Amino acid sequence: MKNVLFLLAAFVFTSAFVFIPSDDDQRGKTVPSVKITDMNNKPINTSELGNDGKPVVISFWATWCSPCKRELNAIHELYDEWQEETGVKLIAVSIDDERTKSRVKPYINSSGWDFDIWMDTNHDFKRAMGVNNVPHTFLIDGDGKIVYSHNNYAPGDEHKLYKEILKLKK
Repeated sequence: MKNVLFLLAAFVFTSAFVFIPSDDDQRGKTVPSVKITDMNNKPINTSELGNDGKPVVISFWATWCSPCKRELNAIHELYDEWQEETGVKLIAVSIDDERTKSRVKPYINSSGWDFDIWMDTNHDFKRAMGVNNVPHTFLIDGDGKIVYSHNNYAPGDEHKLYKEILKLKK
């Protein structure tokens, strides 16, 4: 029993010194310049996001991630209204790698998502944005700055995201 308590105390003590970046660490930063592709293998430079004065939601996801799909399906149901009221654009960035990227297009087609899908098969954009786990969602303002970041998904998170989008409405 003493060994278990000692190990638990040691774990708690060492865990206090492990740095895990919070969602606030990204606020105010601009989207880094990374070259990835869209669904048709067309090259994209991520630094061009948000430079048109309209908000952009970037959602990192994967076909193997159930919470990711639940979040994007929930947003899909509201997306037309969001666009009409705020002009927001959503970009779903798939982090499916070479083994699973063939599942992306069939899933998109079956879901009927009407937002842009980008492919980050080498995880370059994911790393540049500091994404450790998916789903991870960012809101970019019209000047290309990150104003909101959220990791994981629980039902209702899409409403919190929408409230953040509304704050950017001019």
